Amino acid sequence: MPRLTSAERERAIGRLEAGDTPEAVAATFQCYISTIYRLLQRFVITGSTTDAERIGRPRVTTPRQDRHIFRSHVAHPFRTAAETARTVIGTHQTPISRQTASRRLRFRGLRNCRPASGPVLTVRHRQARLHWALGHLNWNNVRWQNVLFSDESRFCIDHADGRVRVWRRSGYCYADNCVVENNAWGGPSLMLWGAIGHNQVLGPVIFQGLGPGPSNGVTAQRYMDQVLHPHVLPFFQAHGNWVFQHDNARPHTARATQDLLHRSGIQVMPWPALSPDMNPIEQFWDLLQTQLNRVVPRPTTVADLDRAVQQTWTNIPRQASNTLVRSMHRRCQAIIDANGGHTRE
Repeated sequence: MPRLTSAERERAIGRLEAGDTPEAVAATFQCYISTIYRLLQRFVITGSTTDAERIGRPRVTTPRQDRHIFRSHVAHPFRTAAETARTVIGTHQTPISRQTASRRLRFRGLRNCRPASGPVLTVRHRQARLHWALGHLNWNNVRWQNVLFSDESRFCIDHADGRVRVWRRSGYCYADNCVVENNAWGGPSLMLWGAIGHNQVLGPVIFQGLGPGPSNGVTAQRYMDQVLHPHVLPFFQAHGNWVFQHDNARPHTARATQDLLHRSGIQVMPWPALSPDMNPIEQFWDLLQTQLNRVVPRPTTVADLDRAVQQTWTNIPRQASNTLVRSMHRRCQAIIDANGGHTRE
């Protein structure tokens, strides 16, 4: 609860002298009753409402230095508190400590957080993203409900979830039961394709014939043989007025892929490069991964992971995809607000 200002303290004493109860005064200024009692006691003893002189270690930075510390980190967010501390000479004529710099930043509302990650966006990318968002901002939910959003994603047996925490005692950092063991590249994995729309979920399609390693190995031929022919083309034969969305990955932009979609009469939505935050299926993948992390026992083979993916996919409620599709207007507005830059979506 914020402290009372000097003017509020004087007004509070005036209300008490006028006959108001401490409870009524506390309600007026939205503070604790004990605050009013202590203020009244101080006024009776000292005849003043100002704070008594505080004892303790004096501040080693001036208000001007506090502003400098704050502004330097606003201008350079990735600068460490230790770097700033080495450049600020305190009132004790020595550089201030890292803890002092951190306290000044926290007092001004800055917090040391893990940075968000995103693709490298050039000026051309930002302009294309902004142009796309402006062109689709006025689309209503009915138009978005006729778009099929698709993407690929790799799921590994060993998923390094940065949100995992462990309760341990001091000195047990590397105890066997406190260490998360992960294989290189996440171990054996599956490459999935999926698509979502309003009341529609296609997949999961598990690509066959891919080699091991971090590269997905999806070619235009595999994309057409395992995704477009058996899943996408039949869907659009039954839903002719829908629009197909996929990103600018090479299998999607290959001439053979584009020719097949054009011959089939499928309308493809133009999509700006490096824009996963604009595709609602990315959150669908996150939801699937979250559900997979709860599978007990954990999958240890590709076959186990395949069964877990199939089961988890069917357990995701259809309402989840509908909610994500309805978020497209908000995503467009977020891109515009960021002037084509990164968003939290």
